[in-house]
Amino acid sequence: YPSDERGRVKVDEWVMWQMAGLGPMSGQASHFRLYAPNLVDDPKLIEYGQTRYTNEVNRLYGVMERQLKETPYLAGDYSIADMASYPWVRGAKLFGQDLEEFPHVKAWFDKIDARPAVVAGNAVGEALRKPAGEQSKEDMKAAAKSLFGQTAAVTKT
Repeated sequence: YPSDERGRVKVDEWVMWQMAGLGPMSGQASHFRLYAPNLVDDPKLIEYGQTRYTNEVNRLYGVMERQLKETPYLAGDYSIADMASYPWVRGAKLFGQDLEEFPHVKAWFDKIDARPAVVAGNAVGEALRKPAGEQSKEDMKAAAKSLFGQTAAVTKT
């Protein structure tokens, strides 16, 4: 986190951008691309969600591309803004994105992905995870039951 106020503001802006845009929109793209086809029988609903959120993630990657064309990291120097955004780029394929379309984002990603602490963190539990898209329909339905369809009533118990 920068020591100067202007630097802190830039980091805060990018962290807020990630929290309000990149994370939630990537999560929605993931939902409609991975879970919804196993949960909803109406292909039009699924297609709308897939298109809407895949396009929005693409737009957000474009915002990153424009910024990273000018700076090596989102807020200038490596910061928590990059740490918060990196996982949402790591899953680019899940969100229907091709990093080859975003050369500055790809270079940024590769630079972060090669950091020793990131390599070590990514290795944690890797052997235990099923590759995305290889979960069975039963796995997806079980996950969906615990992730979706809950209301405020669940919190009252």
